[in-house]
Parts: sequence; structure tokens; C-alpha cells
Amino acid sequence: MGTMERMAMADGAEIGVYHAVPQGERRGGLVLVQEIFGVTDHIRDLADEYAADGYEVLAPALFDREHPGFEADYTGPDFDRAIELARKLHPFDQSLTDVQTCIDALRDKGPVFVVGYCYGGSVAWAAATKLDGVAAASAYYGSMIPRFAEEAAPRASVIAHFGRHDHGIPMEGVEAVIAKAFPTAEVFVYEAGHGFNSDRRKDYHEPSADLAKERTLALFRANGG
Repeated sequence: MGTMERMAMADGAEIGVYHAVPQGERRGGLVLVQEIFGVTDHIRDLADEYAADGYEVLAPALFDREHPGFEADYTGPDFDRAIELARKLHPFDQSLTDVQTCIDALRDKGPVFVVGYCYGGSVAWAAATKLDGVAAASAYYGSMIPRFAEEAAPRASVIAHFGRHDHGIPMEGVEAVIAKAFPTAEVFVYEAGHGFNSDRRKDYHEPSADLAKERTLALFRANGG
């Protein structure tokens, strides 16, 4: 349903943005934030699914400045390059600035939501904390969320989804976020591993993915979508 377009960001750079138009009644705008693997077919499929739910979706290719058109597999050299881009070459704050640009492009039409996965999960939580115009956000297994939760409370309503068996995100950190008891945040733990939402990954867990999506849509609808 969607198409890859070029969009000018705040610094003048043009990056790819996957744009999916809502089907039926428009419920709001949605910025969908990628995993470290880029705007892959999985991310595009998710955008199309949310468009089918009534959202106009923008999914920015955050690493286009450093590696235009980057799409990676989950193993081998692609995985190593994804780690290098996310942790060394691409500034996290640049991702937030690009998400803000996408929010601004949608906000005149109604409420704007943010959803993110893996790297994008951390971006989604930070967006709820730092960015303007976020009606609500849903953050999937973002490893930086425990650190961000130590720094500030989210301003917008946000839910976070973690897998109890995620070897990359210790449960102590997740429990510390829960213990903060932020009035704007709710944390859900699933009997699953990292990446449980992606049917391309070995840790895909359909019941958890379905429940997390249900909770995400309920959050959006409770906040104007």
C-alpha cells in the first residue's frame, strides 16, 4: 500500500520515508520507527498494517545519511553493519530530530502517535519524553529505555513492551522502570524474547505480538486515535 518517498529533514538532508495512507476513516498520524536493520520489508509491512487500521504512517529511514537505502538481515555482516550504524555512526539525537520532522508533517491533520521497535523502541520512549506533538507512544523492547527512565518522566502517555527472556535487556532494568511508577507510562512484560513482534525472527511469539498490538491500538484510541 505504501510508497518510499524523499523528505527534507530539519538539517536540510533528504532521507527516504515510507509513507502509507490510511484505509477507511483516518484515525490519526503515526511515526513508525525502525529497528537497527533499516526500513526493511518487515517495517514496511507493519506500516501497511497500521494504515489498514486507519493511520497515516511515516517510517523514516534514519540511517540514510550514513548508509543510503540500508536494509539488513538479522545475521552476519549485515548485523555487524547495523550495530555499527546504530551505536557508532548515527547520532541518537538525529533520530529524534527526524522523528520530530515527521510528527510536524502530520500534526495539522490530527493526533500523532509514535511506535518503535528495538532501536526504534528507545526512540519512541524518548519521543514521549522529549518531543512536541506526541499524543501517545508505544515502545517495543528498547534497550535504552531503562537509562532514559532514570533521566526524566515521559510527558506523553507511553507503553513499553519487553520480553522476559530478552538476553539483551536485563529484567533488573525493566523492573527499575516499573518501580518508577510514572503516571504517564505502563510497562508490560511478555513470556518472550527480544524481537518477539517480528515474524522474520527466531524469537517471534505470535500471542505476545498480538497482545502488544492490541494494547498499542487501545492506547492510541484512548488518546484521540
